[in-house]
Amino acid sequence: MKTALILVAAAALIVGSLAKAEQLGTSRTDLQRHDLGIPGREVVQVRVDLAPGVLAPNHSHPGEEIVYVIEGLLQYQLEGEAAVTLKAGQVLFIPAGKIHSARNVGNVNAAELATYIVEKGKPLSVQSK
Repeated sequence: MKTALILVAAAALIVGSLAKAEQLGTSRTDLQRHDLGIPGREVVQVRVDLAPGVLAPNHSHPGEEIVYVIEGLLQYQLEGEAAVTLKAGQVLFIPAGKIHSARNVGNVNAAELATYIVEKGKPLSVQSK
């Protein structure tokens, strides 16, 4: 019994360490979340910071995402489309459910203001396999 508990604790530490490693170099700051006049929808605004070279891997959202690049140089890859690189002041529209990734291709911090118009009660982001 004691050995089983030790193995479970060790597995939990390994899984926790892997999750932290995936998040290394990325930070998200929730700015606001409000219900919309459209039933079942809400708007969420988040600041996302990526260190140089960091990739936010393939994921999608249960609604539209509107990106405004605040600083740095970010390359976005939307499924089925050519990659696009944006600098501060540029914008991108990502349709609901569209699988995409973002990478900081510069040598300084990059940040975006992500505005999501999503279905209320669903996870904000869904990782792709």
